[in-house]
Amino acid sequence: MNTLVIGSQWGDEGKGKVIDFLTETADCVVRGQGGSNAGHTVIANGEKYVLHLIPSGILWSGKLNVIGNGVVINPGYLVEEITMLRNRGISITPENLVISDRAHVTLPIHREIDAAQEEALGDQKIGTTKQGIGPTYADKARRLGIRMADFVDRDRLLKVLQDRVKTANAELIRLGWAAVDPKETIDTVMEAADVLRPHITNTIPLVNNAIKAGKDLLFEGAQGAMLDIDFGTYPFVTSSNTSAGGCCTGSGVAPTRIDKIIGVCKAYTTRVGAGPFATEDDEISDYLHGLGREFGATTGRARRCGWADGVVLRYSSMFNGFDEMAMTNVDGLDEMKTIKICTGYELNGEIIIYPPALIEEWDQCVPIYEEIEGWQADTTSCTTWAEIPEKCKAYIKRFGEIIDCPVGSIGVGPDREQTIFVER
Repeated sequence: MNTLVIGSQWGDEGKGKVIDFLTETADCVVRGQGGSNAGHTVIANGEKYVLHLIPSGILWSGKLNVIGNGVVINPGYLVEEITMLRNRGISITPENLVISDRAHVTLPIHREIDAAQEEALGDQKIGTTKQGIGPTYADKARRLGIRMADFVDRDRLLKVLQDRVKTANAELIRLGWAAVDPKETIDTVMEAADVLRPHITNTIPLVNNAIKAGKDLLFEGAQGAMLDIDFGTYPFVTSSNTSAGGCCTGSGVAPTRIDKIIGVCKAYTTRVGAGPFATEDDEISDYLHGLGREFGATTGRARRCGWADGVVLRYSSMFNGFDEMAMTNVDGLDEMKTIKICTGYELNGEIIIYPPALIEEWDQCVPIYEEIEGWQADTTSCTTWAEIPEKCKAYIKRFGEIIDCPVGSIGVGPDREQTIFVER
């Protein structure tokens, strides 16, 4: 069984936990897009791990973890992540972690370009994490990129770094930004390359041969589908395809090889950074932040919070082809007396059930809510579907009807054991 897991909202849906849970029966975990701007928080054996580039399967022994060709890799960050995990007793070798030779590289200077470009936007800032992701994907599209294949030979790497840092510094100066020290930048990357070199390989035949051999593969998406550069709230999106199709392109695996696609959503909605958010609500935001919830794994920023958005999820389910939804953070609504689900938007006097393309129209959308009675009971101690409160079951059932995708599992806490399969 080859399973693909995609965040269905704007990221931070709890994909890391879902992927970690599913990894137990997988042989290989593949990451296909994004970069160090993404973060998966996983609670395993009572310990908290925040992963940015390495697939979540690394926390299990005997699993092959693949960083695919669609990922943009900050080599220094990746080395730091490897070191952190090793210091915590996690074994990382070329046998359990491989990196695509076709993956593009995020240089330290890309972060400077990212910051300079964001600053130049003034009041129109996108709200990027300033990790250099956009400039790296731009280099890829402009055919200026450095790839992990360039890391294999030190002399070649030194030459391509010298050339790219020179042209990138010229870009920074044009943006009114200070140039970076070429030697410091190059030395940093060269040092990281020495650590990563043994892990670099052609992962495309590796992954496809695993499928041919009957292995079970798990494909993990980064961020969320509504940040997809084609389908999301453009221009307030990331620079890659965060959808199911992007995972296939970013791993070199044909869509026909995927057996099941699972979307991950929260029982409510969150978003980090700027951009439209029709169901954003101060009441639920203050409530969740007061519980110590909803702070970004990568940035630490307080997430914007709102009610469940059926318009977004209906649309996301459609273009990703979800077979089912994994709903996390159900326990976050345990104390709510009344819970809302958005069923449509009112735009210029008309009711729409799918999102508009233009940001100006997004900003004019007024959510139409259906109110559901809350269960006002603790779900964190539940271990079976039978123990879930009936009113909670009713919310989950109605949720699936509104988004036209059944909920297959729910999360009632951060631990692996706090995942419950829905009985239908």
